[in-house]
Amino acid sequence: MKRVLLFLLLSISIISINAQPLSQRLDALLNEEVLKTSEVGITVFDLTTGESVYRYQDEKLYRPASVEKVITSVTALARLGVDYTMDTSLRYTGKIENDTLKGSLYLVGGFDPEFMDEDLNRLVGTLQGHGIRYVTDTIAADVSMTDSVYWGPGWSWDDTPYSFQPYLSPLMLNRGCVDVFVSPTLKDSLPKVTCTPASDYYKVDNRATSRNPQAGKLKITRDWLHNGNTITVSGNVAVPYTEKLNIYTSKDFFFHTFARRLQARGIGAGAYAYADCPANGDSIAVTTLYTIQRPIKEVLERALKKSDNLCAESMFYHLAAQRALHKRVTADDGTDAINAFMKATLGFNPDNYKIADGSGVSLYNYISPRLLVEYLKYAYYHRDIFLPFYDSLPIAGVDGTLQNRMKQTKARGNVHAKTGSVTGISSLAGYVKAADGHQLAFVIINQNVLKLSRARAFQDKVCDILSR
Repeated sequence: MKRVLLFLLLSISIISINAQPLSQRLDALLNEEVLKTSEVGITVFDLTTGESVYRYQDEKLYRPASVEKVITSVTALARLGVDYTMDTSLRYTGKIENDTLKGSLYLVGGFDPEFMDEDLNRLVGTLQGHGIRYVTDTIAADVSMTDSVYWGPGWSWDDTPYSFQPYLSPLMLNRGCVDVFVSPTLKDSLPKVTCTPASDYYKVDNRATSRNPQAGKLKITRDWLHNGNTITVSGNVAVPYTEKLNIYTSKDFFFHTFARRLQARGIGAGAYAYADCPANGDSIAVTTLYTIQRPIKEVLERALKKSDNLCAESMFYHLAAQRALHKRVTADDGTDAINAFMKATLGFNPDNYKIADGSGVSLYNYISPRLLVEYLKYAYYHRDIFLPFYDSLPIAGVDGTLQNRMKQTKARGNVHAKTGSVTGISSLAGYVKAADGHQLAFVIINQNVLKLSRARAFQDKVCDILSR
């Protein structure tokens, strides 16, 4: 009997809470401890009725962190299209006679962020397949798509050598990084160190010790402060471990490794250089030998599910290239492309905001929750954009950067949203279906939060309320 009464009281309590107006339940969260020393901006829009249902400081400007990728992704899908590809090509001038290319070979970079080791081998295999053993003039790398500035404006210099901030280039191999695998051997012996992609562009200095705690904590780094590419492994290796390090610089890493693999297959050239591939209109014939195409959907999924900065920057620079229609596009060209869409399509004045990059890494970005929800609304009301965009968002308690959040709440499997985290900032923006079947778009940006776990807990509570 007591259990029955307890259950009834609990049920009545839950019904009573859920019967409160949404705004009242969300207002109650504004008394949370995390907001005593920080700020938050929230906006919730009912996509089913077309009405705003909650707003709190949503016109204020905040640094967005990685929810900036929502702006980049929606703009890319709208302007580039769902069938767009990022292409890396082999082109040549002259003619192929027997085993010789009498002319020049060009490796043309198209800022493919997902170009991996096996893709590089495909390019080398293509030359072998055509029987080419020698290029009389030059094997050249064409990186003319972007300028030579390899970091975005407002990026932190000391975030290298972390893999989330690679050196940007139209030629990216293995996301501009080296995967370092270490595993212990006999006690007090050198551990085994294996790196991929294999290349002599970098060196490995193995100073570590196997199964000896007195050797200190395992550390895998490179001499990044001097732009060096010596990977140093030190400390104790007790169990197998993997680290990913960026490499200085991406274009050189790609081109050097490509040239070495050609040479290993017996393919030589008169010279190696960086040079722009001529256009067919330059009174010289240019033939495309082979092209590796990367669908934007593949780039989009990694940008959102994994919050991959490189994939977001790739879309940002492809937007720049499409709008600017000139070589060596800059971050400013990317900003112009974003701003043009913001003004012409969404009707917002870009002078009121600051978009510095495509990933949200920059310290210069400033947007409002009100602006961001407009991108979510635009995507939702355009099915060709919404379907790939929605499918690429992390799902609460299921996958991506939300895999370990909201597992014990009504939001599990219901919230599809992009996360954002940099020092002092935690953000969340996406979609949730309410209990009445209405589809909601929401944006939450917590700012000036030193313990990001507190901000995430706050966001999870908001999402649980919206789900109910």
